[in-house]
Amino acid sequence: MENIKEKILLLLLGGLALGGAYTPGRQRLVFRMVSGGWKELSPDELRRSINDLYRYEFVAKNKNKDGSFDVLLTEKGRWRALNLKLKNIKSKKEKWDGKWRMIAFDIPEKYKRGRDALRAKLKKIGFCEMQKSVLVTPYDCKEEMIGLVNFFELEKYVRFGVLEYVDNEVYFKKFFKLS
Repeated sequence: MENIKEKILLLLLGGLALGGAYTPGRQRLVFRMVSGGWKELSPDELRRSINDLYRYEFVAKNKNKDGSFDVLLTEKGRWRALNLKLKNIKSKKEKWDGKWRMIAFDIPEKYKRGRDALRAKLKKIGFCEMQKSVLVTPYDCKEEMIGLVNFFELEKYVRFGVLEYVDNEVYFKKFFKLS
């Protein structure tokens, strides 16, 4: 997929994040990130790319009473945008701050498919298992994890944490190739 289409999907996903931002500070942060991205796109590129995304069924158009249109991410589009965002976790070039980001979950058996999909996705993007339902990463990816958990609708079963100490840190440093 072309870079501009990916950017549009991520910007639309940012719009969803704006809707989920409960505090004014968080809303301003999301708005600053999203609004700056739209300015970089020419109207023709934007129109052409949105039409392509519509054809791929990543977005849907919703006509308003005043004749204007809203462009909305479909479930397929949300999944694609989330995958693009998650793909960037491993490629972060930031210096490790010495802290581990942990995600832990206790998901009931009736949500087994979501639980297994969440675990598989976390492993695929580079998380390491501490235990079957506790995974860690050295990368600051809280927002991406919230998006992933929300996508699977498992919010009430998943917890996040930042760890300063892990007793088997040598193993994790080796796994993530940290110094």
